[in-house]
Amino acid sequence: MVMLTIAAGNTALQSVLPALGRSLGVADSAVAAAFSVSALLWVIAAPFWASRSDRHGRRMMILLGMGGFCVSLATCGVFLAAGINGWISGTAAFILFIMARLIYGTFGSAAPPAVQAMVAGDTTREERTRALTLIASAFGLGTILGPAIAPYLILGHIGTIEIGLAGPAFVFTIFGVAMFLTIRAMLPDDRTMAAAMHGGTTGYPSIGGQGTGASVRSATEPKGGTKISFFDPRIRGWMIAGLVMGHAQAMTGQAIGFLVIDRLNLPPALALEPTGIVLMMGAGTALLAQWGIIPTLNLAPRALVLVGLVLAAVGTALIGLATSLYGIATAYALASLGFGFTRPGFTAGSSLAVGPQAQGSVAGKVTSVNGASFVLGPSIGVGLYGLWHSLPYFVAGVGCAALFAYCWFALREPDEQEVSAFDDPVV
Repeated sequence: MVMLTIAAGNTALQSVLPALGRSLGVADSAVAAAFSVSALLWVIAAPFWASRSDRHGRRMMILLGMGGFCVSLATCGVFLAAGINGWISGTAAFILFIMARLIYGTFGSAAPPAVQAMVAGDTTREERTRALTLIASAFGLGTILGPAIAPYLILGHIGTIEIGLAGPAFVFTIFGVAMFLTIRAMLPDDRTMAAAMHGGTTGYPSIGGQGTGASVRSATEPKGGTKISFFDPRIRGWMIAGLVMGHAQAMTGQAIGFLVIDRLNLPPALALEPTGIVLMMGAGTALLAQWGIIPTLNLAPRALVLVGLVLAAVGTALIGLATSLYGIATAYALASLGFGFTRPGFTAGSSLAVGPQAQGSVAGKVTSVNGASFVLGPSIGVGLYGLWHSLPYFVAGVGCAALFAYCWFALREPDEQEVSAFDDPVV
């Protein structure tokens, strides 16, 4: 539910931003920058919060992330409404909007790695790919719901104040607050467990509550879990795969709203529903992959990445050729189906490559890579789009094809004994 709420709020906002930017007379590059700047802070902050979740518990970090999500959305709504009502210029509204997004990049990044680490810590290796796929599918469901209900959240006037396209930001703030209160009430407080796990000579608790006498780690080991690098040979290939395919997805997704407006020759006010349809089609096929196809075929992480890259390469190239709403939506759905395979494959492969002590660190790295894709990806996509409307989609297609060749040789399924050799606890 946390991942669903975050995804729905962000994609609802993303679906209205192209139309909002055009109506306020803001350059397309400024719309892309709104997500790029917050993504940069996300990359920096996510590993830090992941380490803190090892030390202070997952629940606290999830609450922090949801709190940042709510404050950021509410502030974004205020600044957008100020621009809509003419209290400030459109450019000033977007500059302040970008500053409000920094709150999300800094504090909202605490929730996803804590969610992933919590799920990874509560599942066996055999269960983990399916469990992390379900987390990805919850995010995918949010990306369907966000654009689907965004047109209904374009509010009218409250007194003399026009809310308009800022409505989704305010409504999802309310949803976020409700989720925050639900987390506080229902999610178990794991601070005591985290403190116990990361002491110098703490043993694993038995079912009866007594220690087994086996030390989790020695006092000389770093507290907060085992720290690993992005260049650790166990996860390096997965990190490269996640970074490249993430940029391909960010480039194409950020420019799709502008493509709908320009290819269909629509005024901004009439572009919201077609854009929402395209985004919903894409999210729906990603969800189909994660809820239906992946559990049925039970593919391993490497196979998920390879199959997904083929579909994504074809789909992104076809978007560049599409000239109708049907063509754009169908091609975007195919590309999203591919990314629906690659994302859980990248996440599960990274998690399975390390032992339990490094799950928090890996979750932070995965979240950081996901955020890194949106630092330059949207700006690159919109910049290429300005040169030629089809260019970002052809570049993404070629990138996915090249990444397939790399992954074919670089990725391999982690062996449980090999992982254990790295991460045996000190007894």
